[in-house]
Amino acid sequence: MRAAPTIGRRLACAAALLGACTSRIAGAAEEPLWEYGLGAGVVLLNDYPGAASSHVYPVPWGYLTYNGKFLRADRDGVRGLLVNRPWIEINLSANLTAPVRNNAARASMPDLRSTVELGPSLDLHLYRSESARVKLDLNFPMRAAVTIEARPNEIGWVFEPTVNVDIRAVFGRPAWNLGVAAGPRFADTRYDAYFYSVAPEYALPTRPAYEARGGYSGSKIVAAISKHSPRFRFAAYLHYDTLAGASFADSPLVERRHDWSGGFGFAWMISRSHQVVDVPD
Repeated sequence: MRAAPTIGRRLACAAALLGACTSRIAGAAEEPLWEYGLGAGVVLLNDYPGAASSHVYPVPWGYLTYNGKFLRADRDGVRGLLVNRPWIEINLSANLTAPVRNNAARASMPDLRSTVELGPSLDLHLYRSESARVKLDLNFPMRAAVTIEARPNEIGWVFEPTVNVDIRAVFGRPAWNLGVAAGPRFADTRYDAYFYSVAPEYALPTRPAYEARGGYSGSKIVAAISKHSPRFRFAAYLHYDTLAGASFADSPLVERRHDWSGGFGFAWMISRSHQVVDVPD
């Protein structure tokens, strides 16, 4: 019998949907200082990029928007605005990975803990159409990763340059938004080793010892669509990973070089601030 999803995995699932649900309505100039909602979703999640195992999980889901001067939680995630100019921002970037347990390729190897990644992101605004209906951004997040446990371990860094295209009022519907993001991923030796190395003591005839060396770690394409109404939000996303050419592609823990994942969810607005603030497009 497969074990129930852990809290860390549920958080990772919910985080995948969260970014898709926090889009703003096109052309909105004033919004509540904060707003939050709760709901539920379903996601298809791979154990890790390259793993043959994937599972469908029902997850609690919600959203939070906060439009502070130096901190925001919106469609771009939770961000600390270190520099905010019309064409450039320096933000705080964050990511979360799920724990991996009972994975067949890793049989007899230690489980993988959830990890959290934090670091700065240089975000360039390359294009804004009239009323900011179409937006093109180039983001350069660099994050340090640590395991989530009683004594966290620092396991390296990740660099993930990404091209983002956001289209509001897609299909001619003001409440519908479409986002597409694509880009490569790079990581250092320690990060890739955490997921893809096989120490000699865990080597088997079908799983030889392997030492990940870091470098290019594959590429991704993510598409998300969301609907934002005054009382509820809907979001769905589809995520494609390719490990073709990745520095660890020949690891025995890589069972396939192309992955798909995705999910959808609904959330209902629970409460919002009576204070309204100007939010630039």
